[in-house]
Amino acid sequence: MYNFVYEKVNSIEEVEKILNEDVESKILAGGQTLIPTMKQRLASPSTLIDISGIDELKFVKDNKNSIEIGSMTTHYDVSSSDIVLNKLPSLASLAEGIGDPHVRNMGTIGGSISNNDPTACYPTACLSLRAKIKTNKREISAEDFFIGLFHTALDDNEIVISVEFNIPQKACYMKFPNPASRYAMAGVYISVFNNDVSVAVTGAGENGVFRWVEMEKALIDDLSVESAKSVKLSSEGIMSDIHADSKYRANLVNVMALRAVENLI
Repeated sequence: MYNFVYEKVNSIEEVEKILNEDVESKILAGGQTLIPTMKQRLASPSTLIDISGIDELKFVKDNKNSIEIGSMTTHYDVSSSDIVLNKLPSLASLAEGIGDPHVRNMGTIGGSISNNDPTACYPTACLSLRAKIKTNKREISAEDFFIGLFHTALDDNEIVISVEFNIPQKACYMKFPNPASRYAMAGVYISVFNNDVSVAVTGAGENGVFRWVEMEKALIDDLSVESAKSVKLSSEGIMSDIHADSKYRANLVNVMALRAVENLI
């Protein structure tokens, strides 16, 4: 490793102060990505700002037509929350399928979406459920928040406070997990809102999470397995890596979409 300053803070104001004074500082939430990248010398912040002591960022709130989750809420706490289990079980299921017990008890929803790993699960939920990401400065729609691989709309001195998810009529998330890490090699989140449908895909796009508009149009007209089968995702713009080439991964997305629709009807 290398020398750096470690600061454990207890308020958002303390975070803002350090971020404004030190442009090379980084926020440490659950550390599931930042610590490994530091060990590999892929990140070298001058200051680590540990925000695990900010209790006001750890909550799940029922807003009747939406659920708001604090950015430092762990995956385990999302998966086991009575509010989430009762009002948005698809999100609880998503959180329960992340990583292993260690990751679920350390990793946080705010850290996950701020990192915007192209194989992460939460970004699909944000897009499909038309979430609002609330920061210390503003509210950002999920459509505007996720920009590209490991890239979001957050400014250098901006921190996620909470994520507000709309409650759909019904929703389902299906993923094909990497057998070792349980990251999504292909994941599809489908949400039904009155006469509208949102479909988001993770683990596949060369630019990260994306809306699958063609599938949305088909399911709006007819929410059925037959409609889902009529749409095939093109391999153009789909990732190829050691696990799967673009054609194979595009087919995985098709299969996950079919499974999600089967669970919805």
